[in-house]
Amino acid sequence: MVMMTLMIASASSNDFLDTHNAIRAEVGVGPMTWNNTLVAYASNYANKMKGKNCELEHSQGIYGENLAAGYGEMTGEQAVKFWATEKTMYDYTSNTCTEEDACGHYLQL
Repeated sequence: MVMMTLMIASASSNDFLDTHNAIRAEVGVGPMTWNNTLVAYASNYANKMKGKNCELEHSQGIYGENLAAGYGEMTGEQAVKFWATEKTMYDYTSNTCTEEDACGHYLQL
């Protein structure tokens, strides 16, 4: 998960983690734990992207990631809930998105 550095600085780990885990619990998926290695990776990538006018571009790195942008302030909780709106485009029976790539952010949660 890569968020622009300013958001990371103003959000606590619980803003992201508690919301992730609540969404995962809704469908019987176990909780995640905070990982400082991933935080460092995301922070480094966000700083790199600041030099590119904060364009939303995946890192192509070894970790799955969700990107978010908005106007004004966006909390970690709001970003995670935004990604979770794609749940409606996920078919549990076939374990696929109802439209190609329509629920990829939700699957990362």
